Amino acid sequence: MTVSYILTPDLRRKLKEPIGTLIQGSFAETMKRLKDITEREKPPSIISVGDTVSKNLVKNSIFPQLTIIDNIVMRKSILPIPLTAGKTTHVKNPPGTITEEARAAIEEALKSNNRVKIVVDGEEDLLTLAAVLYAPENSFVIYGQPYKGIVVIKATPEKKAEVARILKAMETARKTK
Repeated sequence: MTVSYILTPDLRRKLKEPIGTLIQGSFAETMKRLKDITEREKPPSIISVGDTVSKNLVKNSIFPQLTIIDNIVMRKSILPIPLTAGKTTHVKNPPGTITEEARAAIEEALKSNNRVKIVVDGEEDLLTLAAVLYAPENSFVIYGQPYKGIVVIKATPEKKAEVARILKAMETARKTK
């Protein structure tokens, strides 16, 4: 397992803030607003990162092309969420990192025509960054913001460039360790 990126203390603070649009409210409220946005913007792909948000999307008939989960919610193990996918991939990704294995699995999944579920042994949070980088342009990457709602990142060229800068800072930190 090769670690390609490692989180720095500065980036940890920065990434506590949403890197997309925060939709606040209950699960029902956030899903209704997300459905409205999705119907209006018709993203080419939807990617979900996190167990709770992924479960709520499917419950509300929003089916991501790529679902990234770790079977952990708020640092507590949960029973696997029954999500149907054409392919399921298992990767290792320790907390505070992005491994080459996880990055490659995301890149491959987003080239596929199948619905793909990536199950992470470790932590999936930072994989949001790789998902934005490899998502088809204007796709939505959705993750949960604990106690607030959901965050929708539209994978625009500007957002991809922002994510690339974050990853470059993480890569530099890894090389200096």
